[in-house]
Amino acid sequence: MPNPATIMTYPDLVAIACLALAHGLAFAAPPDQGPFEIPVLVISFFPTNGTRIDIRETGDWDAPLDETRSKAQRLTREVMSALEQGSRYHGYKNPTAQPSLRYSVAGELEFLRPLPTVAKTGHTTPMTDYARIMADVDLREWVEKRGVREVWIWGYHGGKVDLWESNMASPYGDVSNSDRDPHDLPVFGRTYTVYHYNYQRGASEAVENHMHQIEAVLNAVDGRDRTPPERWPDLLFWGRFVGSDRSHKIVRPGCGWAHYPPNGEQDYDWANPRFVLTDIEDWKPDGTGHKQKMNCERWGGDSLRWFVYWMQNLPGKDNGLSDHGKPLRNWWVFLGDYDAAKRHGMTLADEPDSIERAPK
Repeated sequence: MPNPATIMTYPDLVAIACLALAHGLAFAAPPDQGPFEIPVLVISFFPTNGTRIDIRETGDWDAPLDETRSKAQRLTREVMSALEQGSRYHGYKNPTAQPSLRYSVAGELEFLRPLPTVAKTGHTTPMTDYARIMADVDLREWVEKRGVREVWIWGYHGGKVDLWESNMASPYGDVSNSDRDPHDLPVFGRTYTVYHYNYQRGASEAVENHMHQIEAVLNAVDGRDRTPPERWPDLLFWGRFVGSDRSHKIVRPGCGWAHYPPNGEQDYDWANPRFVLTDIEDWKPDGTGHKQKMNCERWGGDSLRWFVYWMQNLPGKDNGLSDHGKPLRNWWVFLGDYDAAKRHGMTLADEPDSIERAPK
């Protein structure tokens, strides 16, 4: 039975709020709730030979320019839609769930020439010269004045160029699915992430780039980079949510990761018909969530559907979960506003900021 003296009534709360305002303080919504706006700069490289893409440059793509341009534009829309849908917490069973991420195209730039490349140690194929691309488009203007948070590059691979699926530039350091070279992208006062897509392929492969970026960021926030591998099964994200260890395989049928659904037995095992018991739809940090029998039928054995479904099970807005008494953040803040997350010292499970100084 709570002590009556500790129970606050509505008038009490109003009085506290007024007192706080009088002293220059203001109650604010936690900075992790979103939705987070993601303006994107889309850059396309279409090396041409007449009216067609030059296969001598791409290695395996020589479709007409108009067809290739239309495909890249369609895939951009499809990827944005998948990412927004994926950020709806339990959206597959809660039709009112709102996206935590909202994407928009801030600008589109097109180059009818090959991707610039540079020789890089350890790479037998020329590496995409990201620093040159960012200089050519004056990216500082886009990031610091126009608010761009992501750069999407439509290009090619075909054995002709090497690339990074995701690459971050941040005043807080590079956390991405790359070699994390601190010099391959210009660093500005705000974080941005570059995603390099291949227009020879589809939306699923592009979204997979984002899946691996999500994994990289959440692992970094959760401390995996500084945790001995033998302790990875204890980590909140990789051990308890994903259900994996240093092997990257699923050792406990939790929620899985990009390459491994809960019933996965090898990389890219999205169509595995084997049934397992998993708590993916009722995941709780302490492992008490309801487990159900599941196989690839739940996501139709389709990689893109698996990615969206997996993302919708990440703790999102108003997830109501806690770990040892600490409420779980809306994990999308780490993808939607990495700078704010770093400024506030956010972790995956900690007390949200409830009071902050009002602007003068």
